[in-house]
Amino acid sequence: MPEIPRANRFESSLSLLGEGYPFIRDRCRHLHSNIFQTRLLMQNTICISGEDAARLFYDERYMQRAHAAPRILTKTLTGQGGVQGLDGEAHRQRKRMFLQLLAPTEVDRLVQLVEQDWRSALGPWSQMERLVLLEQLQTILARSVCLWAGVPLAESELEARRDQLASMIDGAGGVGARQLQARRARREAEAWAGGLVEQVRAGQLMVDPQCALMAVARHLDADGKPLQTHVAAVELLNLLRPTVAVSRFIVFAALELLTHPEWRERLRDDDAELEPFAQEVRRLYAFFPFMAARVREAFTWQGYRFPKGTRVLLDLWGTNREVGRWDEPERFRPERFRDWDGNPFTFVTQGGGDPAAGHRCPGEPLAIELLKAALRILTREMTYEVPAQDLRVDLTRMPAQPKSGLLISEVRALN
Repeated sequence: MPEIPRANRFESSLSLLGEGYPFIRDRCRHLHSNIFQTRLLMQNTICISGEDAARLFYDERYMQRAHAAPRILTKTLTGQGGVQGLDGEAHRQRKRMFLQLLAPTEVDRLVQLVEQDWRSALGPWSQMERLVLLEQLQTILARSVCLWAGVPLAESELEARRDQLASMIDGAGGVGARQLQARRARREAEAWAGGLVEQVRAGQLMVDPQCALMAVARHLDADGKPLQTHVAAVELLNLLRPTVAVSRFIVFAALELLTHPEWRERLRDDDAELEPFAQEVRRLYAFFPFMAARVREAFTWQGYRFPKGTRVLLDLWGTNREVGRWDEPERFRPERFRDWDGNPFTFVTQGGGDPAAGHRCPGEPLAIELLKAALRILTREMTYEVPAQDLRVDLTRMPAQPKSGLLISEVRALN
């Protein structure tokens, strides 16, 4: 049995940090293989890329989520004990809560709240000489999702909670100060969310019985028991934080509107073009370069042996650009999604897998609808200028963003 190609016999963590998103894809190309092994964070790690790799990664017979995510992610982005780290019936039971909370009617309600808040912001924005669009969007999304979830949020604490939610995202792939700030934000946000859960359970905080905060506080897990307070806090944040994260997609959409101004007219005139544009933004701008799992039991794939317990990384960034699966994969071409076949293993920005098997992220429809709403507002309800600034996107920064956060000026509401 052949050995899995090895990219480097020594620790590759510094190389990953120095190369960022293309790390797996570029090594696969160099080795002419969709699989290789290396050492990351002092562990032997198998890296896989492409549609076939995604099919393997989401096969529960071979892979499990438990204990897969690196500690730097559980301490910042995802928290410990949440749905992302569960397997089997425990995962399905917990995920059902999210699917119910993010049903189409609830997605519509949250999108409407975001639209209303954004329209209200246009007046104040018009009085500002310049504003950072990323930061302003994070404010809108944080306020709106808390209102939607039944989470009480005074205007005086909005900025602090927004920054905590944003920092957990921004620092997850960082080192040094960004990582430390994200860890602190996670601790503070979990303490806040856990306090809300305890108040609801004690009857000290009265909220809508149908709201997300109440659903999390009352949720019974697969064992029939309520979530531990810290786990309930993690899951509440798993509703709030990803919504704020959509701000990055929206900023990249605005950047593509700047680069491809002909699309502004198309989006203004034709609702049918909104989703292809939104999907192409999501295809090119995955938040993070890969996802992690562990080998459940030893098996053989494509002639290579996967030892039990080995960490496996699926290349999200490269799979979304797989040559042969996507025509001109590096180009921004929304037209490709007009007749896309919906293959859930070639488009894996927020995770992949068959929706019928419950693998895909329950927040994916919300991200798409929020992006479409943002495109309607950016092209139909406001005008703005984009002053000279540094709009470079550094692929070694994870998660990536335009360096300036996208400065805009001379904002005017159109109606």
